[in-house]
Amino acid sequence: MVNIELKNISKSFGSVQANQDINIKVNSGEILGLLGENGAGKSTLMNILCGLYRPDDGKIIINQQETYFDNPGDAIKSGVGMVHQHFMLVPIFTVTENVILGNEKTGNLNYLKIKDSEKKVKEISEKYSLLVNPKEITERLSVGAQQRVEIIKVLFRSAELIIFDEPTAVLTPQEVKELFKIMNALKKSGKAIIFITHKLHEVREVCDKISILRAGMIVGEADPKKTSNKELANLMVGRPVNLSLERKKNKTGNTILEIDNLSVLNENRELALNQISFNVKEGEIVGIAGVQGNGQTELVESITGLRDFVAGKVSYFEKKMEYITPREIHKLGIRHIPEDRQKSGVIANFTVSENKILNDYYQKPFSSNYIMSWGDVERVSETVVKNFDIRTPSISTLTQNLSGGNQQKLVVGRELSNKVDFLIASQPTRGIDVGSIEYIHKQLIETRNNGKGILLISTELDEILTLSDRILVLFEGKIIKEFSSNASTEEIGLAMAGQS
Repeated sequence: MVNIELKNISKSFGSVQANQDINIKVNSGEILGLLGENGAGKSTLMNILCGLYRPDDGKIIINQQETYFDNPGDAIKSGVGMVHQHFMLVPIFTVTENVILGNEKTGNLNYLKIKDSEKKVKEISEKYSLLVNPKEITERLSVGAQQRVEIIKVLFRSAELIIFDEPTAVLTPQEVKELFKIMNALKKSGKAIIFITHKLHEVREVCDKISILRAGMIVGEADPKKTSNKELANLMVGRPVNLSLERKKNKTGNTILEIDNLSVLNENRELALNQISFNVKEGEIVGIAGVQGNGQTELVESITGLRDFVAGKVSYFEKKMEYITPREIHKLGIRHIPEDRQKSGVIANFTVSENKILNDYYQKPFSSNYIMSWGDVERVSETVVKNFDIRTPSISTLTQNLSGGNQQKLVVGRELSNKVDFLIASQPTRGIDVGSIEYIHKQLIETRNNGKGILLISTELDEILTLSDRILVLFEGKIIKEFSSNASTEEIGLAMAGQS
């Protein structure tokens, strides 16, 4: 049994106050939901609780005893464990080898006591219905099963408080239901749980109480049984948020993009896309649903000229796109919001204005005869910052100093502020808060209403259903089913799991 209290926790980084006088408490047999925008202070607070940071002020109290963590090992010894959003697993290791990594038990001559560890992993798996084979190679497991390995890792280390950081981001709806069953089983066994998520309906479904962070402070607490998504969103953002978008029926026009029997290899020279065919027309959003890793990345890269394909063809307004460079594709009016803003969307140590012109810095009015016109760069950048509500001290601010949501709005603003005929929006709202999601969704709907075509790739099923006119499900490199926009979550979720 455990009860943990964070009392008057404050933490700053230079002039930035990340946490200010935060008080939260979670007890055994309880699930606390922690909501907040990007940059609200959730990560800093959890890093303090996990021993990665020391607070400037305040106390961590475990079972009425004041506790100090100098490092993550101290937190683990005190019973604090975290299931990370991005799995910390070695693909070629077995489940047991991943579980004991960094906590290996050895016998005589320093031999690993692997059999003892396998037995304990099996016991934990059976006790909490985690259903994982201790001897299975991790890379052979589904995404949901890999997440269960992460849960076993923290239970193997005797965690009494388990922090789940955005745990449903890569799961199908069916896997989410299984995860919630596991969380409830952990709760019934006496574990204390902190659940961090952006998904309002999930926090209401599984939590016993909710704390809302905004600008580094707790601005409200809520009873999930008595509050609505709208009330939670308003508390998070500090203003009314429109969670339902009006998507009027649109008359579609000409076919913009035509994919015909496309086959593409991944980095391992294995078939990532297997003879897929579909099209996108003017005035529609075609959503590609699927669990990440089923060929979405390879599909986008083949359309944008970043990856060769081994068979089939890609046509844009009936023009074949084979052997055409990304720059030429951009000149045709194709815009691309990449799936990973930090890896492919922005250059972190460039300013906001420098990132704005990444696609067209070589063209007028930004440059002429190899000489940059910084006055024009600044003028256009200020307009984009204003029109797309990018919250930055100035256009000279380094992009790495913006919150995730504002970095994403910078990418969206860059792509949509130029002439757009066709937009590829890949995970356009990944890891951002409800206020930024609302804004980006409005921009996508407006682009579609103006007669442009959009290919939307998202692992967020709610996003696919909210925005798409047609929905295609991609599973193991094949389009296994097409749905209309009024299909049910259950139908699409089953297709995402391969049940056509």
